[in-house]
Amino acid sequence: MRRSALQRVTAVAVSALLFASCASSPRFTTSRHAEPAVPTSAPAPDLSAARPSVSEGIASYYAHDFHGKKTANGERYDMNDLTAAHRSYPFNTTVRVTNLSNGRTVIVRVNDRGPFKLERIMDLSLGAAERLEMTKSGTAKVRLEVLEWGPAER
Repeated sequence: MRRSALQRVTAVAVSALLFASCASSPRFTTSRHAEPAVPTSAPAPDLSAARPSVSEGIASYYAHDFHGKKTANGERYDMNDLTAAHRSYPFNTTVRVTNLSNGRTVIVRVNDRGPFKLERIMDLSLGAAERLEMTKSGTAKVRLEVLEWGPAER
């Protein structure tokens, strides 16, 4: 009986040592030669100059299957709103989308991530797709013009 209790205590001690060795290293050092930590209130860098403000490609739209579900920024998707999904534009970026086949335009706000088909540059809400008259074809060649960049994501 004593031997099994000793084995349990040893197993617990070994486990504790193993878990302690797996802990992540401290983020900041306490050395007096260390660089001061950047305050969390520092403004985010302006990355808008690094991004193209105009691009062209194929856009698609998404509607009923996603209506009411959460978007990547946490809000509920409303297929009738003028919103869009883009792979890299910051959330709340405002974009003018022009259907190059008919000249119709719409201004959308990025609130989701996508499209997941690599040959496409943007997924539009049903409301935006209707304004561009692209619901019958499902896709359209478009021009994206950034009107206002959303805040940089951290």
